[in-house]
Amino acid sequence: MKKDFRVLERNVLILIAIPLPVFAFAYMYVSSGNLEFNLPELPQVFNYVILGLVSAMLLMQQVAYTNRIKAIRKTSDDINQKVKGYGRAIFLKYWHLFWIGLLSAFGLFFYENQGFTIAYAVTLIFVSLSKPMPNRVVNALHLKGEEKEMVMDIQKRDEQD
Repeated sequence: MKKDFRVLERNVLILIAIPLPVFAFAYMYVSSGNLEFNLPELPQVFNYVILGLVSAMLLMQQVAYTNRIKAIRKTSDDINQKVKGYGRAIFLKYWHLFWIGLLSAFGLFFYENQGFTIAYAVTLIFVSLSKPMPNRVVNALHLKGEEKEMVMDIQKRDEQD
């Protein structure tokens, strides 16, 4: 279980790390005024479509995650299967947040709409509040007793870690 959790942590960090510099570049481009790119003029309607899509994705990723977690709680699977299910649910959540981050960067870069900055800030809130940690697994899956202890043991480092 520890090995799977470490892989999940690594994959989540990768999904966090990729959109961050892309958005930072877009933000610096928009706010500095020193850089000039010969960008194509995209129809203004895409500004609102992308911002609407980003907003809908922010809502839907949370709804989808919540539904997946509820389904995992209802199963009679052993703790290893529940933690793997949690891992799949959180990975999919971060996969959605990854695309939201990239779309926000794209929208900010091409349209200079500060709504994308707000959307990315909300994305970062979800990222920080959802990072997989043993206590979050315990809370999400409502684990008690021996199952809780098994999950909490994930944070204890082995001598070889």
